Amino acid sequence: MCLSIVSIESVQAQKKKNKKSKAAAAVLATPKDKDAIKAYTAVITKDATTDDGLFKTHHVKKEYFYEIPFKVLNKDMLWVSRVAQIQEGLGGGYMNAGSKTNEQVVHWVRFQDKILLKIRSFSNTAPSTKAIAKSVEVNNFEPTLYAFDIKAFNADSTAVVINVTKFFSEDVPAISGLSSRLRKEYKVKKLDATRSFVNSIKSFPENIEVKQDFTYVASEPPTQSKSESISLQMNQSMILLPEIPMQPRLYDPRVGFFTVSQNDYGSMALKADKKTYIRRWRLVPKDLEAYARGELVEPIKPIVYYLDPGTPENLKAYMKQGIEDWQKPFEAAGFKNAIIAKDAPTPEEDPEFSPEDIRYSVVRYVASTTRNAVGPSVSDPRSGEIIESDIIWYHNHLRSYRNRYLLETGAANPSARTLDTPAEEIGEMMRMVIAHEVGHALGFPHNMAASYAYPVASLRDGAFTQEFGLAASLMDYTRYNYVAQPGDKNVRFIRQMGPYDHYATNWGYRYIAAANTAEEEVPTLNKWILEKANDPKYKFGRQSSTFDPQSQTEGVGDDPIAASTYGLKNLKYVAANLPAWTSDKTNNYDDLEELYGELLGVYSRYVGHVVTNIGGVFEDLKTPEQGGFIYTHLDEKSQKASMQWLQKNIFDTPEWLIDKNILQNIDHAGYFEKVRKLQERHLNSLLSFERIGRLIDAETTDTNYYSALEMLKDLRSGIWSEANRAKNVAIYRRNLQRSYIDRMGYLLKEEAAERRPGSSGFEGAISYDVALSDVRPLVRGELASLRSRLKKARNSGVNTVTQYHYDDAIARIDEFLNTTAGK
Repeated sequence: MCLSIVSIESVQAQKKKNKKSKAAAAVLATPKDKDAIKAYTAVITKDATTDDGLFKTHHVKKEYFYEIPFKVLNKDMLWVSRVAQIQEGLGGGYMNAGSKTNEQVVHWVRFQDKILLKIRSFSNTAPSTKAIAKSVEVNNFEPTLYAFDIKAFNADSTAVVINVTKFFSEDVPAISGLSSRLRKEYKVKKLDATRSFVNSIKSFPENIEVKQDFTYVASEPPTQSKSESISLQMNQSMILLPEIPMQPRLYDPRVGFFTVSQNDYGSMALKADKKTYIRRWRLVPKDLEAYARGELVEPIKPIVYYLDPGTPENLKAYMKQGIEDWQKPFEAAGFKNAIIAKDAPTPEEDPEFSPEDIRYSVVRYVASTTRNAVGPSVSDPRSGEIIESDIIWYHNHLRSYRNRYLLETGAANPSARTLDTPAEEIGEMMRMVIAHEVGHALGFPHNMAASYAYPVASLRDGAFTQEFGLAASLMDYTRYNYVAQPGDKNVRFIRQMGPYDHYATNWGYRYIAAANTAEEEVPTLNKWILEKANDPKYKFGRQSSTFDPQSQTEGVGDDPIAASTYGLKNLKYVAANLPAWTSDKTNNYDDLEELYGELLGVYSRYVGHVVTNIGGVFEDLKTPEQGGFIYTHLDEKSQKASMQWLQKNIFDTPEWLIDKNILQNIDHAGYFEKVRKLQERHLNSLLSFERIGRLIDAETTDTNYYSALEMLKDLRSGIWSEANRAKNVAIYRRNLQRSYIDRMGYLLKEEAAERRPGSSGFEGAISYDVALSDVRPLVRGELASLRSRLKKARNSGVNTVTQYHYDDAIARIDEFLNTTAGK
């Protein structure tokens, strides 16, 4: 009996033990346990397709895994998000296959049983040996882009495995192709997971390329509205940055370069030291001794551009020429064959070639009606080293160049007087546009002072233009020679490389072997600038200097009045012949309408160049050792001459534009409005707070100045000249005069736009208290004087329409003066 009792108790105890074991097993079998670190072979099974490279990537059934070696954890990697394929109309014309949507530096970090993808910033730095480095670290905490659970370790525990399927299948804003603006515009609701998936993941020795196919649910997609969908393919490139960054080169504003900047908190200057480096490719001579002897030497790694496989055959040669035109400037820096153009390999030659692959720089040819070309690049923010660039050429861009060629050179250039421009000339235009965009991709911004380097008269000289081109740099916006006149011989009409391009390439790219730091290079770099400092051919002018007459977009020559006078003379000839060159040939009016519209734009640019003279301030970037002033006002005589030119060529009605043979064949009405809009644009530009502020400011420093009062009097006198001569006012002038009163009223009521430091185009905006300045007293005084004159003029025998016009003008002035009294 005792034995039986013991036996029963033993069985019961065993049952309890089994229950506990089952309970424990149940706990271990919860979903959390499923995410626990497992054996490598349980995660990367025999069904895996593996690609070896920077990381091993594995495709197991419907899931993707990264096998990250511990040795690359915490290493800096550049992550670039690009559009690989795009739905028609998405982004409004400037978004296309090849468009970059984001660029960031990341690194992979282990934290406990997770791998974190962190975004790195180099805006604030300090040497790791200094105590302040710790403060920089804790005050610049790195955002975590994504957190991955560790799934396994490899066999020898030298790498960690994570599942990246969810990351690349989700709508992660930092790597998305849709900005918040586009999401709002198209009313995007969500990413549709059932129609979104990872297309491919490929690993290479230094980079990984991922393609994602995404479809979003959107109430108002750009096309195919009934689908309520937006689809695009994204390419994510991640490339390992150099362990040791390229030695940077310190930026000097006297030579134009795109830049990257850092705040160095290790400085002893009692503040963070802002260091700005130029953006450039890493070019190192293969043979340093030969290079030191002055011989041309090939770089260890040349810059290579591939042509998009979709490039039309008839354009490839011109594209290659445009790319390799930069070989000559690189020779000035001591390199030969520094930049090379190649056809993209065929699928048979390289089945893995992709234009989105960050290893390749490509000239992308985009089937789009957009008329433009751009030359962006991606760079290492630690040093400014350019890693890769994709130049974008939009298919319809040559149409713009054909039109501008006809309009700007047709008077002096018989071969431009046609819609069928000779193929070689079209090719030359494309070649120079590609070369210009390559210049951007090499680090060069626009140099708008380059056109001002040449006297206007030299642009009518065949020998001069054939040797030196139209401007000192291809990076200016001097596209065509609109100064040359009929009868000028052997003149070049299309832009080309200039001496500044060779100079700037040498300054930015010459290898300075003796310098071991960026700071050690500065004396040599400064010496090169000083050697050329007094020669206008080597001057750099910022595009954003909207106040500087010598740094103007689309300008030609060193005298805006002379250049625009020649340009208008040519444009009048073209306008008179436009129907003969277009509609008479095609038997329709489409091209006539298009070209007339663009002719108005060309005319407006010529006028705008002279407007800049009023209140113009020259910007000559220099250091104290060079002496003189950086900023000087244009002299009074030149400004008064500019005002006289404007009265004659824009504010006096441009009758030559009002051609019935054109207007009555392209539109049923609106002729007077076309002219008013043109005149109003330049009137408003003259009567801007910024310009009047500069004129007032000149009184504080100059003796030979054109005062704000003189400018306003001269402008009023010219625009209202009929009131001084008892003359009837025609419809175009009535429109202009009403625009004048409205703009003066604006100056009485409104405030100047706030200056936004660092915003392009706002360098010309000065910040001052308008209400306490001379602006409103001057404007109020001018309106009062005008009102007095109009009261007399309305009774001087003018016709009824003019009387009504003067009555209305007086009423408008009274309204402004009464409502702004005391302001």
